[in-house]
Amino acid sequence: MKNRSTFSLIFWVCSSRIKNNQVPVYARITVNGKRANISIQRRVNSTDWDAARGIMRGTRQESKLLNKYLDQVRSKIYTAYEDLLSENKMVTAQAIKNRYLGADKFYRSLQELFEYHNEISRHSISAHTLRHYKVTQGYLQKFLRAKFNLEDFRLIYLNFSFIKDFEFFIKSYQPTDHQRKMGHNTAMKHLQRLRKMVTMAYHHEWIPKDPFVRFKSSYVKKRREFLTREELQSIEDFQSSINRLNIVKDIFLFSCYTGLSYIDITKLTMDNIGMDFDGNQWIETERQKTKTALKIPLLNQARDILKRYQDHPKTVHSKTLLPRYSNQKLNSYLKEIADFCGIKKHLTFHIARHTFATTITLTNGVPIETVSKLLGHTKLATTQIYARVVDKKVKDDMAMLNAKLNNSSD
Repeated sequence: MKNRSTFSLIFWVCSSRIKNNQVPVYARITVNGKRANISIQRRVNSTDWDAARGIMRGTRQESKLLNKYLDQVRSKIYTAYEDLLSENKMVTAQAIKNRYLGADKFYRSLQELFEYHNEISRHSISAHTLRHYKVTQGYLQKFLRAKFNLEDFRLIYLNFSFIKDFEFFIKSYQPTDHQRKMGHNTAMKHLQRLRKMVTMAYHHEWIPKDPFVRFKSSYVKKRREFLTREELQSIEDFQSSINRLNIVKDIFLFSCYTGLSYIDITKLTMDNIGMDFDGNQWIETERQKTKTALKIPLLNQARDILKRYQDHPKTVHSKTLLPRYSNQKLNSYLKEIADFCGIKKHLTFHIARHTFATTITLTNGVPIETVSKLLGHTKLATTQIYARVVDKKVKDDMAMLNAKLNNSSD
């Protein structure tokens, strides 16, 4: 209460700084006899200033506008004073001035937020995932230059409009290194990463409210491509005089019979092969994406592939179970294999994982809970996507059967 009783505010003009008969106006804050002056960036004619009342004399429009502005400044200074009291902060003339000017607050920016996240997440997320965040950061920088001609942006200015404008920007952005614009789901991934950043800033109390509250993410459901039994057999039967294609075929088939992703296969060594009391071999590893422990029994097809590469120069040198190729090269060579096998689908390495889930396991009656565990999914709902694909296949097969039965009865 003592601070409240000694606080005072007046407006005055500095006569020593007169220029063309104009003098600058100041606000003077006094607390416990200590003063702090604030220039309000206004000048008045020295003869028009009422020093006793701290206002501009007269009823002219100029006087009315200045006095109205003084009332606004007075209100903001009193608000700064009351805020310091309610926050149990030390109330001094300088503290009130700093709060009014916003000098007592440290405003973080988008780039600082990303740098903070990337630094604290280096040991909790994979380098691959961290690269995705840096790509999103790059698109934000492009957006800031295009929209605001800025290199950075204060977090306190983030709002719903900023988010929607960023969404429109990345969806319409035409890359220079490739032809296709960004798809809807890819754009949603970038916004998902930004949302995670902004939520973290909100929890750290760096921003007063979450601008994503009214934003709704939406993903377009895409069909999960997989190989049918016939298509898989055509790849198994494929033999080439080009050695690299045979190797890529084997790596792809290994994924088809284990469900392991590209990145998880590249890490496999002999240390990941275990054996149970019945003499069955298992792969024991950890899924890089979710850090989920995996224990997968080796089917005969997968075991035969590993035997072929036990003493292969590429595996001996790298000490891995299978030769290593970059994901880009694998996908490029798989396109060649698809052409040779007459497969019309866009064959990528990840289709092998989908094939394991559908053609190898679910179609052959393996319970969905078991498939989910083998794939390392953290949610059963993720695995149920493949179950719906299988249901569609059953529906199509029954439709074909129905057509055959109807034809035979004619």
